Amino acid sequence: MGRGVNAGVAFTMVRPHDLLKLNRSSLASDAPAWAHTALSRIPFAVVRRAVGADDAIPIGIRGDVRTQRYAAYANRQDIEAIVGPEQLLAASPSADRRSLGAFVALARLCAVRRLARYEWGPTGSAGFELATRRPTVSASSDLDLLVRAPDEMAPGEAAALMADIRAEGAMAGARIDVQLETPAGAIALSEWAAAKPRTMLRTPNGPCLVDNPWSAQPLDLSPVGGA
Repeated sequence: MGRGVNAGVAFTMVRPHDLLKLNRSSLASDAPAWAHTALSRIPFAVVRRAVGADDAIPIGIRGDVRTQRYAAYANRQDIEAIVGPEQLLAASPSADRRSLGAFVALARLCAVRRLARYEWGPTGSAGFELATRRPTVSASSDLDLLVRAPDEMAPGEAAALMADIRAEGAMAGARIDVQLETPAGAIALSEWAAAKPRTMLRTPNGPCLVDNPWSAQPLDLSPVGGA
């Protein structure tokens, strides 16, 4: 699984929420000890939505507990494979993990016709477990999804899609958070479905309020970051 890479692969081929399998650690020596340990045990990192360069890809390292999150950069030549959220729909959790709410919800969503119109896949703890085969999902974990929306989505369509997703989440007993990935950045599906005058757009330079994420003209900048 995954898109193989080599030293000639450009940074633009790596997208936020992609998981990178690293063949060696790019972490600086002053990174927390837990981050070095985490990468040596599970050599995967998630691509952060931040400004990078051809040879410096912004990544996030996750530890054993929720408070262990570390922002770093990976060298392009250290990447062995790239795993996108869409690819993870072909992966299955181990038999003893399939009954967890997040995985039940993910299985149910694969049959939703409206969602099938888009490229989409799991991120967060569910995506990480499916890519690495290491248990990271708990009974109380939310299911995080990314839905690619290269073309403008009407708020009415967003509301209908949100209703379908929430219905499946309720049946599975799991809360589902959905980000729409537009050419300019990411927005929360629930916000766009609410048809508010302005929507928070997450970009590599930070979040900003916009009136239309597909023809984004930032209206207000904020120092808050995130993927």
